[in-house]
Formats: sequence, C-alpha cells, structure tokens
Amino acid sequence: MENMKVKKNITNEQSMLLCCKLYISESRNLAALDSIERAAALHRETVILDKFEDRAYNRVRYTLVSYVIHDSTTDSPIYSPLQQTVLAMVEAAYQAINLEQHSGAHPRLGVVDHICFHPLGREKLEEAAWLAKLVAGDIGNQLQVPVFLYEAAHPTGKALDAIRRDLGYFRPNYMGSQWAGWALPEVLNENPDEGPTQVHRARGIVIIGASPWVRTFNVPIMSTDVSITRRIARKVSARGGGLPTVQAMGLVHGEDSTEIACNLLEPNRVGADRVQHQIDLLAAEEGLDVEKGYFTDYSPEMTLETYTKLVSTNQ
Repeated sequence: MENMKVKKNITNEQSMLLCCKLYISESRNLAALDSIERAAALHRETVILDKFEDRAYNRVRYTLVSYVIHDSTTDSPIYSPLQQTVLAMVEAAYQAINLEQHSGAHPRLGVVDHICFHPLGREKLEEAAWLAKLVAGDIGNQLQVPVFLYEAAHPTGKALDAIRRDLGYFRPNYMGSQWAGWALPEVLNENPDEGPTQVHRARGIVIIGASPWVRTFNVPIMSTDVSITRRIARKVSARGGGLPTVQAMGLVHGEDSTEIACNLLEPNRVGADRVQHQIDLLAAEEGLDVEKGYFTDYSPEMTLETYTKLVSTNQ
C-alpha cells in the first residue's frame, strides 16, 4: 500500500513539469563544463536529462526538467526548482568561459546563448513563459547581462529568428564561416527586455523564450563548400520558400564536411523524414552526397518517459 502511495505521488508531481534547454557556447573546455555541471548538481530537484556536445560548433546543450508548484487557490505557478538551477548554471558559465576567447562554427551571441522553456505533461505554455521571464529578470538584474525575450515570453510574441536576425546572429564574423569573440557594439542599439544596454564583451547577451516543443535535426552534407550548403538550406527553410515550419542554416562542421542544421517548429506537421527527403533532392541537383540526418534532442514523449524513470528510481 505504501509503495502504491509513493507511485501515485510521483505520477501527480510529474504531470506538472517544465523543460529547459540551455545552450552554452563551449564544448572543448572540459573544466568549464565540469564547473557548470557541479553547479547544477547542488540543486537535486532538477534533473539533467540530456547533454549534447558538438566540438566543431563548440557548443553544448543541457536538457533540464523539474516540477512546478501551483497556488492551491488560484492555480497559478509559484515555484519551480528550475529557476535556481538554471541561474546557478548560467553564473558558473560566466565564471568559467570568456566569449572573447571563444570561437566555433555555430553562431552565438553570448556565453549563454539561448535558453528555452517548454511545457511538459499537464503544464501549459503560459507556465513556461512565467518561468522564462523570472529567469530573464534574474540574469538581467543580478548578473547584469542584456536579455532579449521571444515567443510566449515576449509581450508581442516576437520570433526567435527575428531577434537573432536583428542582432546579426547569422552573419559569420571570422574567416567567412566561423564566429569568434564579440562582434556587436558594446552599447546595444535597442533596449533589451531585461538587463543593461551595455554589453560585457566577455559575456555577450542571452536570448530567452518559451515555446511549444521544437525538434533540432541536422543533416550532414559531403562537401566542404559551405556556400552550396547554405544555398540548399535556404531552399529547405520556410523563409526561403521551402518547407513550412522549418528553419534551416548551412554551417561548416569539421574539416571535411558541412551540415544543414534545422529547427522543426511543428515536428508533427513537417517531420524529419520530409526534411531529409527534400535535402536529398536538392543536394542531388548540386551533385552532392548526403548522410542520414540525426536528432540532437529528445521528443517530449521520450523526455517525459526518461524523467519518470529517473525520478521513480531515485524515489
């Protein structure tokens, strides 16, 4: 009977969850990653479900999940361990990484480049936006880093790619295909949603938002000519007249290949198979071979299942 009660409590708790995907501009400095993970380990009610590292991009993504407590009267969210966990990891990242000394093949605007919150279980997008705005306030006010909000966390729902485009995110600033150091003015031309307009060159800025689940799907292209890969990426992307709800960019990936990195904004509408097929066709027109693409993250169902197993085991 006692075991049944514990399992029931676990199930109830896990039905009200938020997921955070935290992207940090580093994957080669293992000591820096270790310090970030030690900061997270101090907050035991948040689980790191997944860590995806890419040395060529010099970028890492942590997938974090924890519960949300709601006010019993209003049913409004009032607390999630994710808030303090994310802040601790961000602070550790700023202490361990200097953006001025960072370079990689993936665009970025800061040491902590992107933080996105997604609802899981019975949680709603509004709860994810609530937490995104809390974390943005913490980073902007306590750590004095400019923060730009997007989608459900933004007052007008501004899109992530629109903010990035305004800030020059997609323009390489080093040797035609790489990003290095801080490339924007030290005083921003537009006010961030949180934090100062003055940018610390060692930290950069951070973009934080809340959105429905986005899948990231990358397709290797067997060519070192990134201009061709970018041309294919434009034709795949919705913005270039390609597949709806797909964002794509062509990037250098290692010494002997390039890659098309895709965001599937509505993966149940336009999924990886359709994206792969379209890239195969476009690459064939260019006389290029393509490898099978791969997801860099979990589906929401797999995320929920993995979290459930981990928490049940710990209980």
